[in-house]
Amino acid sequence: MTPFIKSMVLALALALTACSHLPETVRTDAPPEQLPLVFKAEDKVRWQSMQLPGKLRTAFRLTRHDNRMCVQTESASSISMQRQKLRIAPAQLGRLGFEWQVSNLIEGADMTQRDAEDSPVRVVLAFDGDRSRFSSRNAMLNELTRTMTGEEMPYAVLMYVWSNDLPVGTVITNPRTDRIRKIVVESGPARLRQWLNYERDIQADFRQAFGEDPETLQSIAIMTDTDNTRGRTQAWYGEIRLDAPVQTEHAGNARP
Repeated sequence: MTPFIKSMVLALALALTACSHLPETVRTDAPPEQLPLVFKAEDKVRWQSMQLPGKLRTAFRLTRHDNRMCVQTESASSISMQRQKLRIAPAQLGRLGFEWQVSNLIEGADMTQRDAEDSPVRVVLAFDGDRSRFSSRNAMLNELTRTMTGEEMPYAVLMYVWSNDLPVGTVITNPRTDRIRKIVVESGPARLRQWLNYERDIQADFRQAFGEDPETLQSIAIMTDTDNTRGRTQAWYGEIRLDAPVQTEHAGNARP
């Protein structure tokens, strides 16, 4: 499979991640008080599964691990996603909280390289935006996606990932399309086999990664992949939470 076809396949997967029917509880005009949205393990097993064409599927299952309910993933030369469609307006984008645990890093994984671009855990956010600004390459990917699915690929995709060795805070531009960018939130083996919790400022992270303000959040997904390195890994995802921005007059109530 050529790098361009690989790009198209990933674009198709992410387009499908961002499409389909929206949950009744999340509307385009949803006021901030409808947040927080909390996705528990019991909810995530009902998220839609997305398998990439021609790829083995990463296994996702509900389980109890270290006395908490979670989604366990087992990847062996495989890749797939579990995703939830959303419609969160830019003004409502506040903080994202998530938790995960990883059993082992993926030998040879390097997210800066086309043929080694694997991660034991990913939290994936897909955004709408002005596609007229796409490069000719991305415009072609978008056109292929629209032709094959009837929907456009996301304007931008922001991922939170675990790297083998890149420093925390590194922003990685996907080697196949610059519309996918990753922020390293964990690196190296020091904190393997323990539950880790993260809280991120979505708007600040998007600006850091793309140099512009985010538009509507279309979907959120979890993804574990070892298809490029032909490796194996096991990981667990816990609760995911979306919070509204902290209002200025209540800034003193913000969590540290």
